[in-house]
Amino acid sequence: MDTRDRHFRLLMDTIEAVNSTLDLEEVLALVAQKVERALEADACFVYLYDERADELVLRATHGTALKGEARRPRMRPGEGITGTAAAERAPVMIPAQAHLDERFKGFPNLPEDEYESILAVPILAREKLAGALNVRTREPRAFTEDEIGLLLAIAAQVAQTIEHAKLYDQAQRRVAELEALARISEAVSESLYLEESLEAIVKTTMEAVSATGAALVLEDGKIAWPEGRAGEYAVRLPLRWKRRQIGELVCDRDTPFTRDERKLLRSIAHHAAVALEHGRAVMRGVLAQEINHRVKNNLQTVASLLRLQARSGQIDAGRALDDSVNRILAIAAVHEVLTERRDDDVDLGELLDRLRAMIVQGLGSAKAVESDLGDVSLAGARATALALVFTELFQNALEHGGEHVRVELSRRDGSALLAVADDGAGIAGDPSGTGLSIVRALVRDELGGELALRSEGRGLRAEVLFPA
Repeated sequence: MDTRDRHFRLLMDTIEAVNSTLDLEEVLALVAQKVERALEADACFVYLYDERADELVLRATHGTALKGEARRPRMRPGEGITGTAAAERAPVMIPAQAHLDERFKGFPNLPEDEYESILAVPILAREKLAGALNVRTREPRAFTEDEIGLLLAIAAQVAQTIEHAKLYDQAQRRVAELEALARISEAVSESLYLEESLEAIVKTTMEAVSATGAALVLEDGKIAWPEGRAGEYAVRLPLRWKRRQIGELVCDRDTPFTRDERKLLRSIAHHAAVALEHGRAVMRGVLAQEINHRVKNNLQTVASLLRLQARSGQIDAGRALDDSVNRILAIAAVHEVLTERRDDDVDLGELLDRLRAMIVQGLGSAKAVESDLGDVSLAGARATALALVFTELFQNALEHGGEHVRVELSRRDGSALLAVADDGAGIAGDPSGTGLSIVRALVRDELGGELALRSEGRGLRAEVLFPA
């Protein structure tokens, strides 16, 4: 009777302890601790049953350490001694050399082979498998019928506590999921900048599922805001907008993702798709404003050039129209390069090569043109000015120079040099003309540079030196 009274008190103490909290991790830790003490064992292991994966997963230990939390031991019901107790819904007791039993299943990060005896029982909630637990001793021990009954009674009572803790854990997780989605929705709706929205989504994703890393992969293959590191398990979820995939949400972790976590990640992926399209729509609006601004400025430039030509007093209508066409085409070439590259800077080598081909074709010139174009970039507005300068100088070289024209573009001590040279008759004195007036004004006012004309022997060399 004394033994049964003691066991009853131990049972009540254990149940009182595990009912003191609804936090699942605390419940399982208390179960392992109280059971180990109640049976005066050396260790206790508590497994929970994952119905979706049909596996028993080790969730708590007492008396021994689990090496490497990322790799929790798992077994199917029927595997190992504890799995056998779970599958048969009955206790399994081995008094000595348990690790030599044919049913024994070892794990590299769980030192179970140092124990001699084992008593394993299932955890059943209304006859439904909820988990299993076992107690171990380092010395051989045959557990008595009373001790087996005590462990079964504890497991039966603990089963309900575990079920309640699971429900509480699910509710807490759902609250965390809703908070994560709320933060993402707030970031999407409030931020006008796409990068800020994407950064918030990636960071919130990692927090919501305790991920080791996350990233958004856009449809062009570019990775936006990668955070953290890769894990053993990865989830890739499509970002869909109007039945079209516009990217992927990638999430990494060292442990498998649950069904609820995958569901949450699908919701996050939907919000990410909305954020992506929202950000792109904003950018399209900003881009439209920028384009309108640039077009307005460039039309004003064309109008100013026409007025300057009109005031010169000597107007050849055909020539004036040809010049205006070439100037407009030069501006169009700048816009084309900006649009193709989706950048604020223009590769001058690429731009001048396009202008060279356009002007040669427009004039129907058969002259030999040699180019040496270095790597120089300019912002859009300054590139437009340089395009107009080049158009005037290159067209003049083709029309009035010799049989060969050379174009050079290079860097020089923090500046850039554009040179257009021909092998014609050259010039004498201080040259003038509407085209040259336009060039001088653009070089001085728009490029902040200097124009130099050199005529040495045969030919003319025009050099434009400007800050790059």
